[in-house]
Amino acid sequence: MCRLFGLHAGTDVCTATFWLLDAPDSLAEQSRRNPDGTGLGVFDERGRPQLDKQPMAAWEDAAFATEAHEMTGTTFIVHVRYATTGSLDVRNTHPFLQDGRIFAHNGVLEGLDVLDERLREVGTDGLVLGDTDSERVFALITASIRALDGDVTAGLADAMKWLAANVPLYAVNVLLSTATDMWALRYPETHALYVLDRSGDAPTQAPKFDMRTKRIHARSEHLCTRPSVVFATERMDDDPRWRPLEPGELVHVDAALRVDRSVILPDPPAHLMRREDLSAPVEESQHVLPSARR
Repeated sequence: MCRLFGLHAGTDVCTATFWLLDAPDSLAEQSRRNPDGTGLGVFDERGRPQLDKQPMAAWEDAAFATEAHEMTGTTFIVHVRYATTGSLDVRNTHPFLQDGRIFAHNGVLEGLDVLDERLREVGTDGLVLGDTDSERVFALITASIRALDGDVTAGLADAMKWLAANVPLYAVNVLLSTATDMWALRYPETHALYVLDRSGDAPTQAPKFDMRTKRIHARSEHLCTRPSVVFATERMDDDPRWRPLEPGELVHVDAALRVDRSVILPDPPAHLMRREDLSAPVEESQHVLPSARR
């Protein structure tokens, strides 16, 4: 399965360094399947979205993922891709950008012909540039936000409810960000998504900010003395405040790091897919690695 990481640093910009993979020789022993792409998205000190991403057509091309990437901004999204739909192309590599928002997705859904028809109905010309189910999901969210006068929370909920009712769905865990806000959704219970709420940390009490798994490593000296909120596919350190989102739970973090939680999808999808329903290549992409906290 794809790996997600989201970081909200509040209103003050911070600098963070990311490594998206460990060394290639060690990864070859740790994984049954190598990643197909890696990417980072950030809103910089002026609130401008910046994407830095690279498809990995061969394992030998992994230098982008194993070198350090230093980024400065307020909100960050990181993604390590295991492809299920779409070629290994930068257009199909997360995160994606639409209407000034950054998005990444971990999951699988089918019925793309049904989804494409819905996208034509709601008007998403120019939004989908690649071939992935993820970018289509983002386009549906964007169209719903537009139809609801820019209300991101309502638009995200509206789009996800349509997907839950109309297409075969295995998982649609998502991260969505602006320069000031971040949203995270876990649906259904197929894949875990965790939140670490450090928003209550006093400046002199914030613990060391150095988190890692075998897929994503994030470090920031600034955030050792500042509050923040973090989302991740896996627990990334031993902080006891990590907690899993409930299935169907949407979490919204605003500019002041206020955290709002609500279960917007209390029921399973109408057409829930099980692992045995997946094709062999898709099933292989959903492998789960144990975390590698150090």
